[in-house]
Amino acid sequence: MKAKILFLCVFVGALALSTTLHAKEGAKDKDKDGFVPMFNGKDLTGWNTTGNWVVEKDNVIRLIPRPGESGWKRYKDYITTDKQYGNFVLDLEFKFEKRGNSGVFMRVGDLKDHVTSGFEVQILDTHGKKNPGHHDCGGVIRTTGPSKNMVKPAGEWNRYTITMLDDNLKVVLNGEQIIDLEISKSAMKDRPLKGYISFQDEAKPIWYRNVRIKELK
Repeated sequence: MKAKILFLCVFVGALALSTTLHAKEGAKDKDKDGFVPMFNGKDLTGWNTTGNWVVEKDNVIRLIPRPGESGWKRYKDYITTDKQYGNFVLDLEFKFEKRGNSGVFMRVGDLKDHVTSGFEVQILDTHGKKNPGHHDCGGVIRTTGPSKNMVKPAGEWNRYTITMLDDNLKVVLNGEQIIDLEISKSAMKDRPLKGYISFQDEAKPIWYRNVRIKELK
């Protein structure tokens, strides 16, 4: 009987220690601002795609289009999270080549049709364009253009900080807030409050790096 009690005590202690260690490991994943990296720097764990997205050094995710690929309605080729997100701050960097094109999709409700079931913040080579619209870089597609053109020339890294909180969508590009959208008063008022995050495959080279997220209550 004493042996069984001793074994039970040792087992419970080991379980408690393991739980504590795992909790500490999970806490290490968060940075001082509460953000968690969305890529592990090694592979595409946590994401789904049939496109040719590859992991490169320095936490870079790169799209290398295959010969013959074209167009943008290849939703399975987008790279999409396993998990759905509602309220969050998404922070990332991106760059493109001349005439580059991609997009950050959020709260996607239907993986067979990202465009009509989610929100897209545009990525496009529109540096220097005056009076940018909803389809230019920084715009929310089909909704509103950026308040100013903040995208850098092709080949340079840009940074998005995108906040989705209930009925509000804010976009900061390269340190300047360019979107402050009240969703219920926009063309996106019927979109879901929770969904997948995706990066668009337009069959044009695109790079993302340091992608991290902080979920909000």
